[in-house]
Amino acid sequence: MSIDDDQLKSRLLAAPTQRLLAEARARRDARGPARTTYSRKVFIPLTQLCADVCHYCTFAKAPRALAQAYLSPEQVLDIAAKGKAMGCKEALFTLGDAPERRYAAAREALAALGFARTVDYVEHCARLVLTETGLLPHINAGVLAAEDYQRLRAVSASCGLMLESASDRLCQKGGPHFGSPDKVPAVRLASLDAAGAARVPVTSGVLVGIGETEAERIDALFALRDLHRRHGHLQEVIVQNFRAKDDTRMAAAREPSEADLYRVIAWARIMLPDEVAVQAPPNLNEGRLQALLDAGIDDWGGISPVTIDHVNPEAPWPHIEQLAEVCARAGRPLVERLTVYPRYVHARAEWLDAKMRAPVLKLSDTEGLARDHAWCPGSVSHPPGSVKAPLGPPAIGPGVSVDRILARAAAGAELDEGEITALFAARGAHAQAVVRAADALRAEARGDVVSYAVNRNINYTNICTYSCGFCAFSKTSTKAGTRDRPYALPDEEVAQRAVEAVANGATEVCLQGGIHPSYTGETYLGILQAVKRAVPDLHVHAFSPLEVSSGAATLGMGVRDYLLRLKDAGLGSLPGTAAEILDDEVRAEICPDKLNTREWLDVVRDAHEVGLPTTATIMFGHLDRPEHWARHLLAVRRLQLDTGGFTEFVPLPFVHMQSPLYLKGKARRGPTWRECVLMHAVARLALYRAIDSIQCSWVKLGLEGAAACLNAGCNDLGGVLMNESISRAAGAEHGQEVSVAELRAAAESAGRTLRQRTTLYKLIEPTTPVRELA
Repeated sequence: MSIDDDQLKSRLLAAPTQRLLAEARARRDARGPARTTYSRKVFIPLTQLCADVCHYCTFAKAPRALAQAYLSPEQVLDIAAKGKAMGCKEALFTLGDAPERRYAAAREALAALGFARTVDYVEHCARLVLTETGLLPHINAGVLAAEDYQRLRAVSASCGLMLESASDRLCQKGGPHFGSPDKVPAVRLASLDAAGAARVPVTSGVLVGIGETEAERIDALFALRDLHRRHGHLQEVIVQNFRAKDDTRMAAAREPSEADLYRVIAWARIMLPDEVAVQAPPNLNEGRLQALLDAGIDDWGGISPVTIDHVNPEAPWPHIEQLAEVCARAGRPLVERLTVYPRYVHARAEWLDAKMRAPVLKLSDTEGLARDHAWCPGSVSHPPGSVKAPLGPPAIGPGVSVDRILARAAAGAELDEGEITALFAARGAHAQAVVRAADALRAEARGDVVSYAVNRNINYTNICTYSCGFCAFSKTSTKAGTRDRPYALPDEEVAQRAVEAVANGATEVCLQGGIHPSYTGETYLGILQAVKRAVPDLHVHAFSPLEVSSGAATLGMGVRDYLLRLKDAGLGSLPGTAAEILDDEVRAEICPDKLNTREWLDVVRDAHEVGLPTTATIMFGHLDRPEHWARHLLAVRRLQLDTGGFTEFVPLPFVHMQSPLYLKGKARRGPTWRECVLMHAVARLALYRAIDSIQCSWVKLGLEGAAACLNAGCNDLGGVLMNESISRAAGAEHGQEVSVAELRAAAESAGRTLRQRTTLYKLIEPTTPVRELA
C-alpha cells in the first residue's frame, strides 16, 4: 500500500459518518447524469450444490436436501421465458462453486446431462437462454480460470464474483469462511484478475458484517480498485450487508449497524474510480432506501419481477414502482440498464465477444442503457406516449442545471456540446422540463399552426454505387433489402408522375434517387427539365448534396457552377438528405465512401449562397451517441447563422427492420421513443432563433407518434408524400402516403390548427383535395 493510500485509509477511518456521506454524495453527483440504475432480471439458480461451506449461507445445500442436483435445460428455459414475458433483459445464473469437486451426486448428474464440469453446463444453458429468448446472461459461477472466462464470454454479457473480504483471518478456524477454499482472498482476486485479462466486464463487491474490521473493509475496496486500475473491467461494486439467517452457523451473529453499512458505501464511492458504480441491494434494506441514496449509491442491482432472491429468500424484491418513487423524490430518476454497463456497450469491440454484440445492441438504447419500450421507428405499434415524468427537481449532469441550460437556449444563446448532450441524457421530470421548454419556444417562434405540404416523392432510381450500411433502398448488391427490384425511371415517367401530382393538388415534387453508375450531371439536368416542361409552375425540390456533388464531378465542374445550372433549369430547393450524422467518426462506419462532414456542409453552403434553400436532416439511432447528435446540431446551427438558407430541420429516426447494418448485428433497433421525443425537443432548443421550423416525420413515427411530437417543439408534419418509398424499403409500416384529413386529426389531437404551406413555408389556402392515385 502506498503512502497516499495509507493517508487515505487513515482519513476515511477517522472521518465522521456524516462528513463521509456528504463527500460520497458529492463524488457521485459529479460523475454524470442524475439517475439511479437497475437491471430487470430473472434469477436462474442452476444448482444449489457448492464445494464451499460458508457459515452464513442458506443458498448452498447438500444433495439430500434437493430434488435434483441441477435444473434441466427445459426448466432453465421456462424460467427465462417467464422473465422475458415480464420485460426482463438479464438472465442471472447463480450457482455454487464447482460442486463436482465435493459431491458424487453432482458428478453423476453432470454426466447424465453430458458434461464433465459445472462450468461446461453453465455455458450450455447460457447459450440456450441467449439463443431462445434473447435475454443477456450474467454468470455468477464462482472462482473461474482464464480459459473459463474466455468460453463464457461467448455466451454472456458479463460475469460476477463477490470478493466479500480481503481478510485471510476470516478463513481460519472459527471464521465464516473456514472450510471454503474458494473464499481465500488471493484465490478470488486471481479469478477476478483473470476476468480482466479475458476482457470480461465483471461485478464484484464486499460483504459487510461477517467479522471483518473497518480497516479490512477498506483493504478489500483497495484490492478491487487496484484490479480495475489494471484492467478497467470492474462495472460495479456491491456493498452488501450481512443478514443473519436461521439454520446457519451465524444465525445468532450481530448484523452490521446502519452506520457500518453507510460508511462502507461512502468509502466505496470515494475510493473507487468514478466510472465504477456503487450498488446496495434494496431488498436487504427495506425502509432505508433513501438513506442508501444519501450514502452515495448510484445503482440498485438486479431486480426481478418474476423470481425470488434465491440467495436471500427471506427478503422480497421491492416493487420497481416503489424504487422509482424514492429515486424521483431524490432527483435521481430510476433508469433501467442492461447487465453490461454502457461504457462496455460503446467499447464492444474490446469488451464483448463478436457473438454477443448483436444481442446487446438489440436491447440497448443510444446511451448503452436498456431500451424502455418495445416500440421502434417504422413499426405500427403504439408509442408509449410522452416522456414519463416521475417527480424530482430538474437537475442533471456534473454541476449542470437544466434550468440554466434552458434559460440560455430561450435567450437564443448557442449551447455547447456538453450542454446539448446533457439535455439528451434527461430522464423523468428532467426530460419533461426539456419538452415543456421546447414547446414554449415553438409557440413563440411559430404559434399554434401546424403546417404541411401537398407533395409527391419521386425516387427515380434505386440503383446506387455507394455502400451505405444503413440503406435498404439501394439495390446494387447483397446489402440490398428485399422489398423492391432494381429500377430506373425514364424521364418521361418522372414527368408524368409530376403531372399526376399536380392533378392531385401537389405544390411540390421531391426528386431523389441512388447514385446510378451511368448518371452524370446532365442526367439530373435532364430529369429536372422534363418535369419543368410538363409542369412549369410546380416547385421542384430535388437532388441531395451527394447527387449534386456527384453530378458536378462527372462534368468536371465546380459544385457552385453546377448548382447555378440547376437553378437556371428550374430547381427550387434541395433536400438536406445524405447528412445522416455530421460527425466523421460515425460516417466512417455507416457511409465511409459518402461525402464527409465538411464536404456535405460545403455543398449546402454553396446552395444557399447561389439562392437555393435547403432542408436539414439528421438520421439517428443506429450506432451514434448523444455527443454525435450535439455536434450535428451545432454544425447545422452555425451554417444557418452564416447563410440563413435552411427552411426546416427534420429528424429522421433510423428504421432498422431491413437495414443491412442491423441485419448484420451492427446497429440498434433505431432510437427509443424517449430519444425520438427528445431529438425534436432538443433540436428546437439548440436551433432556436436559427431555424424556426422543426418537422416530425409521420413516415418514421406514425401519425400517433408525430402528433405527440407536436407537443415537444414541432410545428410541421411534412408532406402527404404520395409514393414515399425509402422508409418503406427499410421496413417502415406506416404507408406511402397520408390524407389531409389524417394530418388534420393529428394536429387537432395536439390542440392545434392545420394549415397548408408551400415548400418555402408560405401559408396558402388548401389546394385541390388529394385523391388516391391509381
